[in-house]
Parts: sequence; C-alpha cells; structure tokens
Amino acid sequence: MTPTLTPPAGSLAGPAADERCDRCNAAGKLRLSLAGGGELVFCGHHANRYAEDLVKIAVQYTADPDFTWRGAVKMSNSTN
Repeated sequence: MTPTLTPPAGSLAGPAADERCDRCNAAGKLRLSLAGGGELVFCGHHANRYAEDLVKIAVQYTADPDFTWRGAVKMSNSTN
C-alpha cells in the first residue's frame, strides 16, 4: 500500500496544467480532497455531471480560475 499525504487545510492547489480527469483523461479543471484521504481531479464536464455525488465525499476543493463548478454552492452551504 502506498501512503497518502493529506495537505493542511487551505493548501490544496488547483489542478496543474498537465493533470488529467480521472474519468476521461481530459484536462483537469477541479481537484477534490476526500474525507478518507486522497484526491480526485475532474474535467469541467465530469465535475458538473457528478457534482451532487462529489459534494458528499469531498472536504475541500479548488477549481481552475476559469471554471465554475456547480457543486461550489453546495460545498459552501454544507460548512454552515
């Protein structure tokens, strides 16, 4: 098993230019940090398509500055 390091809160960086979607290999637009550890990267299409499910498992996210994620509002509402 490979150990996973979880970055401190607030230090999660957005997807790098060379990162690809974990679903289809398109350019990454959204990076999620998961409650159980680890991260996922999604393209804009899959990030929005699966937003309802992703907000249930993510503890933190960062998006490409030019991308608006549909789950952002739900993430901010779940922390209140």
